[in-house]
Amino acid sequence: MSPAPLDSTLTTRSAAAALDPALIDAARALSSATLHEASGKRGALPSAIKPVAPHFKLCGPAITVHSPGGDNLWIHRALDLAQPGDVLIVDVSGSYEYGYWGEIMSSAAHRRGLGGLVINGCVRDGALIAQIDFPVFARGLCIRGTGKDFGARGFINHPLLVGDVVVQAGDLLFADGDGVVAVPAAKLATVIDAARRREAEEAQILKRIGSGESTLDIYGRRTPPG
Repeated sequence: MSPAPLDSTLTTRSAAAALDPALIDAARALSSATLHEASGKRGALPSAIKPVAPHFKLCGPAITVHSPGGDNLWIHRALDLAQPGDVLIVDVSGSYEYGYWGEIMSSAAHRRGLGGLVINGCVRDGALIAQIDFPVFARGLCIRGTGKDFGARGFINHPLLVGDVVVQAGDLLFADGDGVVAVPAAKLATVIDAARRREAEEAQILKRIGSGESTLDIYGRRTPPG
């Protein structure tokens, strides 16, 4: 006998306060590595999470989803709740070897103007996802199908542990070919300012390299300190 259906509204929270669109645009001009460094080397999600297509990039506020292993009903529910520009971030309880997302869900998300998907698990229909051009970052591709169990408990817009990073609903998610980083919403403006300073400093370093200086001298590592 199947378990009794659960009321999904009991573990679904409202979306967080909207991020300033100007901050999202400013972050979009940066890179995952720069935002990570500017955050004090915090927020890097597992390096196993890669873009399904090499050109994929995303930047937007998080809708967090804790999905039961081998089941994608809660991801469908989050897809229904999300607003244009939102990025779904999903953890699958360590059950990576399923295709939680594919052509159908990418088409629906693209039609609704969502910002992308980050999933600590696998997806399928990789070539079709690339054609749809909806940015998906995942651990890999897997053809194994999922269930849709109305008795399985999941959570939407609750704090989500992905690797060693806690992602809150409304945090900024940024992903490119180098990786995925989460930046707390309350710190986003400060992190962007630090990232811009870092980029300016690196531009000066590149000029010095172009003039023939050694990186050992630029970074003061020619001899041990003291």
